[in-house]
Amino acid sequence: MKAVILIGGEATRMRPLTQNIPKAVVPVLNTPFLELVFRYLSQHGIRDIILAQSRRLPIAGYFDDGSQFGIRIDYTNEDAPLDTAGAVKNAEKYLNEAFLVLNGDVLTDVDISAMVSFHRQKRAKVTIALTPVDDPTSYGLVETDDENRITRFLEKPRPDQITTNLINAGIYVIEADVLARIPLQTSFSFERELFPQLLAQDEPIYAYPSAGYWIDIGTPQKYLQLNQDLLAGKASSRNYGFIPNIDVLLGDKTSLNPKAQIKGPAVIGSGCTIEEDALIEQSVIWQQVKIGRRAKVKNSIVANHCQLGDDCVIQDAVLGDNVTVTRGARLAPGSKIQPDTTV
Repeated sequence: MKAVILIGGEATRMRPLTQNIPKAVVPVLNTPFLELVFRYLSQHGIRDIILAQSRRLPIAGYFDDGSQFGIRIDYTNEDAPLDTAGAVKNAEKYLNEAFLVLNGDVLTDVDISAMVSFHRQKRAKVTIALTPVDDPTSYGLVETDDENRITRFLEKPRPDQITTNLINAGIYVIEADVLARIPLQTSFSFERELFPQLLAQDEPIYAYPSAGYWIDIGTPQKYLQLNQDLLAGKASSRNYGFIPNIDVLLGDKTSLNPKAQIKGPAVIGSGCTIEEDALIEQSVIWQQVKIGRRAKVKNSIVANHCQLGDDCVIQDAVLGDNVTVTRGARLAPGSKIQPDTTV
């Protein structure tokens, strides 16, 4: 089976972290995000992957043809945004049998193998993974009958419309003949157009509910949570090739002064320098960052090549690349500092 991964365009809610790199390759546990997704798919025997990009991004430079990961990667690009179904239609030449679709900003341990088996057993045209959330109002709510056949879709419901906490997890198994229903080079949505049309025509669309780990990295806060969750072992470790239940992950060639303190969960990338009496707590630090003496970084994200001066305080903040924080500066909680800025 092949997988199509939908790579979105502007990741505005992730800024300033995505000013200089695509969201799909932001480091998670010091590994490009999509590489974790590749490991996950490989564990389920899926090693033929199409990256469907909504605009031309430099992702191929990170992953090439995928051979270094034991997979094959093909790429498609869009001249104009095609939305979710349109993006998969754009990859139609690669798809001649049932295939998997994933949103490229989701990390999960949904059992893909079991989901595919369920899809075949039900002889479904489409099977949609569902996941429970506390607040469904920001997502696509899906209602089902007792056999898990889908009866209704409701995008971003109002609080008074909520009848279930199960939402569309952005993971689909789709039969190839469904592609004929998607117009060529047209913006067309799975969630708002194709799936409701199939439902109206009484085509068999099924839900695969899962209580497995699921998160989208649409915001810096969710990104920080993902790193902390993975360190805590909240997703199946066999999928991602690392040892869970550790408090702190240090990258290669990082210099840590013996008097510095790191309180997990925390991730520090390669080539960093952490000086005497510095404190890093529940934060993610990218590569080539210098943190001065007695500096404090709490519940924050610091991108590449930042310089944090002695005695500065960074709390509940997000710093883009090449930010300089001067000695003794205190950033207001919630600060988002754009790249190449001196504070």
